[in-house]
Amino acid sequence: MSRLLHLDSSARSDSFTRRLGEAFADSWRAGGGEVVHRDLAADPPPPIREGWTRICDTLLREGITEIDDYSEAVRTEREREAWAVVRPLLDELVAADAVLIGAPMYNFGIPAALKAWIDQVTFPKMVLAPRRFVVVAARGGAYGPGTPREPYDHNGRYLLDFVRGHYAVEDGEVIAAELVNSLVDPALAGRTAQHRESAADALRRARERGAELVGHRIPREG
Repeated sequence: MSRLLHLDSSARSDSFTRRLGEAFADSWRAGGGEVVHRDLAADPPPPIREGWTRICDTLLREGITEIDDYSEAVRTEREREAWAVVRPLLDELVAADAVLIGAPMYNFGIPAALKAWIDQVTFPKMVLAPRRFVVVAARGGAYGPGTPREPYDHNGRYLLDFVRGHYAVEDGEVIAAELVNSLVDPALAGRTAQHRESAADALRRARERGAELVGHRIPREG
C-alpha cells in the first residue's frame, strides 16, 4: 500500500490549502493508499537548537549519509534531546512514498511552522528521491508565470527549489489557488471571478493528481 504524508500548515481551520489537500488525500485514499496527516499549525515543531547543529556537524565530519545511520551521530545529552524531536518527524517522512505539503503564502513565503518542520527533518547530503512532492498553495494575489509579482513567489517556488536542490527530488509540482484576497479586499473585488476560476482549477488538479499518484511506490529493502 502506498503511503502519503500530508502536511497542513495554514493557521486557518478552513483554508484553501486545507481544502486542496483534503481533495488530494481523499483521491489517494479512494485509490487504496494510506494517508498519514500532520497538522503543523495545530502542533508546530520547535525551532532547531544547538544539539541539532552538532548532529549535522558529525554527519558531515564522518561522512554519514544514509538516513538509517543518522542516529550514530547522536552522542551527547543535547543531541539526544534534539533527536527526540527529530525522530518521529523523520520517521514519518522516510516512510512516505509521496509528500503533500499544504503551504499558504504568508508575507511572500511559507508559514513558520512549515519552515520549522523542514529544518527539523533536513540533514546534510540527504537524498529523498524517488519520493514525489506535491505542494498545494494559496496566495492572496497573483504570483503565477508572467505576472508582475512572479519574482516574489518565495512560497511554492521556494519549496520546489528546496526539494530539488537539497533532497535531489525531480518529481515536484505546485498546485495553487490565486487571488484569494479578492474575497475580502475591496481593491481586488474586480478579480473575484479570476480567483474562483483559479481555485476551481486547483481543486480539480488536486483531485486528479491524488488519483494519478496513489500508485507511486518507492523501492524498499526487505
